[in-house]
Amino acid sequence: MILNSETRYGLVSKSLHWLIALSIISLIVLGWWMVGLSYYDQWYHQSLEIHRALGMLVLLLASLFLIWKIFAKSPPLQSELTALEKLGAKTAHILLLVSMFTIPVTGYVISTSAGAAFTFFGLFDIPAVTQISEASRELAITIHYYAAYCVGILALVHAGAALKHQFIDKHGTLRRML
Repeated sequence: MILNSETRYGLVSKSLHWLIALSIISLIVLGWWMVGLSYYDQWYHQSLEIHRALGMLVLLLASLFLIWKIFAKSPPLQSELTALEKLGAKTAHILLLVSMFTIPVTGYVISTSAGAAFTFFGLFDIPAVTQISEASRELAITIHYYAAYCVGILALVHAGAALKHQFIDKHGTLRRML
């Protein structure tokens, strides 16, 4: 089933969800590893290039995901959820969606702050729109840093809630997205 139904997500929603999730997890792991590298480490520049390209991929996938959500109605939250759980789920989904744009955009701003382009997996260059001030760059770094940690925590809460509803509450939550 390609489209979403009243009870399950379709192939497009599932594919976008898991591609974005795996990309974000990869970005978090790569980001944590990168901060321990020195400028002269052989992996420093290569890991940064991969991180930038993967971030742009998340931005592209998030854009497709948002467009898909506009045209393909998601199944309603499960009726077994309490009002507080439904509020938590809606809030978490909105925050995750916002972070899928905020983090890559701030990463782009950081990466192009000097006015130079960067490569997308060696296939083509992502151009810089403009050069920005050092203060703006520092603000983008701060937002990027804290938003990345927040999305990591939020992703753990999101996954934990899905597992709780699947295995403890026996709501069959994971069936909807697997």
